[in-house]
Amino acid sequence: MHSPFVYQYVTKCLYSKKKLHKNKSINVLLKTIGYFGFQNVSIKNTPEVKELVKQNFPHIQFEENTVDLLYVDKIDMLLFQKICYEGKLHNDSLILIGSMYKNKGTLDQWKHLIALPEITVSIDMYYCGLISIRREQVKEHFTIRI
Repeated sequence: MHSPFVYQYVTKCLYSKKKLHKNKSINVLLKTIGYFGFQNVSIKNTPEVKELVKQNFPHIQFEENTVDLLYVDKIDMLLFQKICYEGKLHNDSLILIGSMYKNKGTLDQWKHLIALPEITVSIDMYYCGLISIRREQVKEHFTIRI
């Protein structure tokens, strides 16, 4: 693993023994919020997940403006470009995608998305995927077993 950012995230967050939820994607979401200490989160189309986040992190603001973390079940290039155009992401924002391997269509969307030049870091965790637009980061793709 070459990226210090990804190495720290994987070893100190993803591989921590703490289990916050039985669903692996939601567990990654909760661990990620805690690890980075995110304040502004957006959760699309999943009110039950939003409620879980509120229970675990009562200080979280569910912003629709600029967000630290965006959680979606699926995302395509059009939605990503819309989010970027609206200025909802900053340089250190992360997008966590809940289910990339749901079907061939969502997997194809993931592959097209990580090929975009704006996406510098992508982490395929099978149950979910994480993308980042960190401009100072060299473009790299990681496959991590969780």
